[in-house]
Amino acid sequence: MTDHNLAAVNDVVKGGPAAPRDPVDKRSSFYLMFESIVEATARPDGRFSQEIYLEGRQFIDKVLFTGGVTDESILQLLTECTGFRRLVHSIGISVKAQDGDQASAWFAMENWGRTRKCETGTKLRIKVPTDGTEAILVLEEQEWSPDDDVPGKMAIEFDRQGALGTASIIFYLHDGYQVQAVEHESPVDYESDAYRALLAKSLLSEGNNDRLKAAIEKAKRGEDVTIAYIGGSITQGAGAKPINTESYAYRSYMQFKQMFGQVGRDHIHLIKAGVGGTPSELGIVRYDRDVLRDGAVKPDIVIIEFAVNDAGDETNGVCYESLALNALASDNRPAVILLFSVFMNDWNLQDRLSPVGTHYGLPMVSIKDAVVEQFSLRTDEGRIISKRQFFYDIYHPTNAGHRLMADCLAHLFAETDQAHPVSEDIIIDKPPIIGNDFVGTKLLDRNSSLEGLVTIEPGSFTATDADLQMAEMDDHPYGSPQFPNNWMHTGESGGESFRMTIRSRRLLLVYKDSGSSEFGRAEIWVDGLHTRDADPHEINWTHCTAVILYNEPVAREHTVEIMMASGQSDQKFTILGFGYVE
Repeated sequence: MTDHNLAAVNDVVKGGPAAPRDPVDKRSSFYLMFESIVEATARPDGRFSQEIYLEGRQFIDKVLFTGGVTDESILQLLTECTGFRRLVHSIGISVKAQDGDQASAWFAMENWGRTRKCETGTKLRIKVPTDGTEAILVLEEQEWSPDDDVPGKMAIEFDRQGALGTASIIFYLHDGYQVQAVEHESPVDYESDAYRALLAKSLLSEGNNDRLKAAIEKAKRGEDVTIAYIGGSITQGAGAKPINTESYAYRSYMQFKQMFGQVGRDHIHLIKAGVGGTPSELGIVRYDRDVLRDGAVKPDIVIIEFAVNDAGDETNGVCYESLALNALASDNRPAVILLFSVFMNDWNLQDRLSPVGTHYGLPMVSIKDAVVEQFSLRTDEGRIISKRQFFYDIYHPTNAGHRLMADCLAHLFAETDQAHPVSEDIIIDKPPIIGNDFVGTKLLDRNSSLEGLVTIEPGSFTATDADLQMAEMDDHPYGSPQFPNNWMHTGESGGESFRMTIRSRRLLLVYKDSGSSEFGRAEIWVDGLHTRDADPHEINWTHCTAVILYNEPVAREHTVEIMMASGQSDQKFTILGFGYVE
């Protein structure tokens, strides 16, 4: 592995004491990031960084919408390291730190290796000023690993968690390559009639307003009201800087407080329970712990956001409908709002999931309906916000995008407040539109009370994994480890199977994905039959995956055995927990 830690950037800093060896300003160029807000998040290696992942389609898609590059021959060169170096002459990095005490930052670049993805490729880490001066990294002057396969990620690093700045990353191209300059975009006019009309388009359905009006009236009386958000990385706040106060969840919670809170407004409370890269199949396992806080909280409003995550739900909507019903069935009659976010490619699962809202008369807000049609327009044709303004990357909104999402929810709140009340509650005791198999799912982990329900013999799965997926919950700026009460097999713990006997109708396994070569596959056996393999490298980053082990109409006793696959006993595997329906 090639790993460089350079104190200078090839001795080339535009505007600094050393003159560029090559007039990069005269080269054709395109941006990977342009004046994007970056935030230092704590990483497992002890660094604090904003990471930009490039694998798969992420590099190409980001260049498409940030850099405006549409030439397929150029985009194809970005798919592997040799092509990237053939195309790119040098990289310009500029960082403007929000904190004047932050004298410098670091730019990091990692290529994934052919032999071991995250370990054998080139790693560069170079110092850059934080006053906005552009530093230049000339690629041909670096030493590259012969094992480089594809560009993996880039990062802007700071010396402390939570540090904020504005960063641009520009690629200057070799002679012979030309790209078109990106057009200038006007700032979003949040006070315009056109913006208000855009918000109105997001209201897919007001639904039965009985429960939401009840929560609003409760807030107006000065009583305690809790708004809960559950979803994926967008609900977690990805793309928002800082993540804890600029996420759509926090912003819409604050808007609700401003609209309906009484003196002090401290009777309005927030629960934010978004976990990146996870579908409602995991959300249904997390609901009691992360939203209800194991029975300590009864939210008055629950906003569900899985419209861009549920491609990974193997039940194709059953877990989503079950999650909505789980929330609706609470004895305090919470309002449930379905929120449909959208990816940069204009995709979401609204067509699959919105029938759940229609079936139960739930309020629904569609970000897709609000923004996608106008994305294709020019400013003079009626575009209010562009894709570059709305999206931080191909998946997540910028601060402007998060603000728009919050404004769409606030529009629903305002419309509901003014609407004539519906006199009857929604009806949930009726046949489901997709399925309700997983209503009542409970989390089982190492801390659960097992008496009378479960017998566990951990075998060689006796360690506890502390290197876990992190998520910023509620209004916290720091990440909380997901599923810390787990069972981990290590290469030194032996070869015995994890065995569990449980009486239930349905069972989900939650296990850890990892990009580390130290992790290996496990075999899952149910009642003596090999049910499936669990491969932590299918996702290949530290992440939580939920899979169904069985789904039966009647509860009975089952035996579950988890063992390392053949030849994998010297590897690691982590069972994060289980979700079961009695």
